[in-house]
Amino acid sequence: MNVLPIHRKAQVLSALVEGTSIRSVERMTGVHRDTICRLVVSVGEKCQNFMDSMIRGVQAEFVQVDEVWCYVGKKDRRLNGDKRRDLGSQYVFIGLESQTKLVPCFEVGKRNQQTATRFMLNMRERISGRFQLTTDAFPGYVEAAETAFGMDLDFGMLVKSYTSNGTPRREGYTPSDFVDTRPIRISGNPDPRKISTSHIERQNLSLRMSCRRLTRLTNAFSKKLENLKAALAVHFAWYNFGRVHRSLRVTPAMEAGITDHIWTWGEILER
Repeated sequence: MNVLPIHRKAQVLSALVEGTSIRSVERMTGVHRDTICRLVVSVGEKCQNFMDSMIRGVQAEFVQVDEVWCYVGKKDRRLNGDKRRDLGSQYVFIGLESQTKLVPCFEVGKRNQQTATRFMLNMRERISGRFQLTTDAFPGYVEAAETAFGMDLDFGMLVKSYTSNGTPRREGYTPSDFVDTRPIRISGNPDPRKISTSHIERQNLSLRMSCRRLTRLTNAFSKKLENLKAALAVHFAWYNFGRVHRSLRVTPAMEAGITDHIWTWGEILER
C-alpha cells in the first residue's frame, strides 16, 4: 500500500486548514480525495490526542463559550423521520481564553444538556484555578457549569435580544436585527464589564473561513460525523500550535505558556 510522505501530508493539511475544499486540494496536489479523507481522519485522531496531552493545567482568566451550527449528511428538514443522532444539525461547542486566544477544548453534538455537560467537563480537565466564564443564553450551560465546576467559578451570561425581521423565526441566512444585550450574573462574582462574547464570535468567523466544511451555502458539508470531528481536531491543533495570531504575533499556545515555539505539521505528525 502506498503511503504519503510527510511533506505531501503537510502540503495537503496546510491547504485544508486554509479553508480549501477537498476536491480543490485534490486538483492542486494530485492526491485522490479518498486518500485525503482517510488522512484527515487519521491525523484528526492524532491531533486530538496531541491536544489532550499538551493542553492541561492551563491558567485562564476570562473564557468565552459559544456554539457554531453545522450539519452532517443532510439538513433536519430532509431527515424524513430518520432519528440517527449522527445526521442533521450538529453544534460545535467552543471555549476561548480571551487573553491568549487559546481554544482549550471543543465538543461536537446536538445542542442539548448532554453535550453542554460533556463540554464543560472537558474544559475542567484543561483549565486549573478559578476563572470568569461567559456564555450565551442557552439554558443548558447553567447545569453543565455547576456539574463541572461547582462554586469554583465566576459565571456570567450575556442575553441578547433580536427582532424577528417580520417572521417568527430567528434562525436563517438573513440575520435578525440586533436590539440589546443584557449581562446577568449566574454564580460567583463575575466582572460585568467582562461579560462578553465578542472574542468567541470572532473565533466562529475564523472557524467558518478556515474549515471548508462549515462554510455556509456550499456542498462542502460533512457526510460523516467522524469526518467532521476529525477535521475540527486538525483545525484547532493548527490554530493553537501552528498558526501565528495576528494580534499576539505568536501562536495561542505560546501565549498561554504551553510551548515555546511554532509547531510545524512535520512535528505534529511525527509526535
